[in-house]
Amino acid sequence: MNPADIIGRTPVVQLRRVVPRESARVLVKLESHNPTGSMKDRMALAVIEGAVASGRLPPAGTVVEYSGGSTGTSLAFVCAALGYAITIVTSDAFSQEKRLHMRALGATVVELPSEDGKTTRQLIQNMIAAAAELSAVPGRFYADQFNNPDAAAGYGPMAAELWEQSSGQLDAFVQSVGTAQCIKGVASALRVRHPAIRIVAVEPAESAVLSGGSPGAHKIEGVGPGFVPPAWSADLADEIQQVSTADAMAMARRLAREEALFGGTSAGANVVAALRVARKLGPGRTVATLLCDTGLKYLSTDLYSSL
Repeated sequence: MNPADIIGRTPVVQLRRVVPRESARVLVKLESHNPTGSMKDRMALAVIEGAVASGRLPPAGTVVEYSGGSTGTSLAFVCAALGYAITIVTSDAFSQEKRLHMRALGATVVELPSEDGKTTRQLIQNMIAAAAELSAVPGRFYADQFNNPDAAAGYGPMAAELWEQSSGQLDAFVQSVGTAQCIKGVASALRVRHPAIRIVAVEPAESAVLSGGSPGAHKIEGVGPGFVPPAWSADLADEIQQVSTADAMAMARRLAREEALFGGTSAGANVVAALRVARKLGPGRTVATLLCDTGLKYLSTDLYSSL
């Protein structure tokens, strides 16, 4: 199997019921259609292919990474397809489904304890430190998603897909920020096509560090690490939207019920912010955002387990 053949080229749908009247149309790219159900498959393939081409990942080498789950699962998928071992450092803050998926794909999974199941700056820093220590062995490649330039490059094709699928009519792109690699890769490629496009970053209201606030605990998995990621720069986005965990979860549930779109909490946060932007832009304009991953990754979490 060549994973490159089944990653990307995901469909786009227009929201029909949750968009208020007198708003721009809102397009959602369904990254849940990637092999592991996540946009991170794009990044994982680019990172592994880049490491192999540069010699940083030798034959029979082992990949090491920290992950909230989706990156780890995506890397485990690519490693399984290409024949590499992988060790992932994660935490009980992230869904059981993600951790089981990584193990099912053959990853060795190291779990660190969290603070009441929440994402915090200290937890992410502990995971990074543990992965860096585990990677300090000959024959191991440290993927280091926060700092690896191949990660942003892996998202470039998404911009070309969105441009084609919108018929070249995109006025704004909205995306939540974790490592900032996705928004960096997509924004730079979209601005080549449309320099005036509005790029909107999304972060948890409880940990609004990009907006100059203090780090805090939240439950929007995969975003808001509690510090400004190395790939972030102020010129990446024209605007930063803050979305609370409660609002993100409420929208994710609405998307499932009203739009038949089943995603995670970050998808809910993206759509909350996209609707704000759509109201500002008004009719005749187009806003695009991402359903970052499938809701199947979150069935055991507060997002869906209490329904």
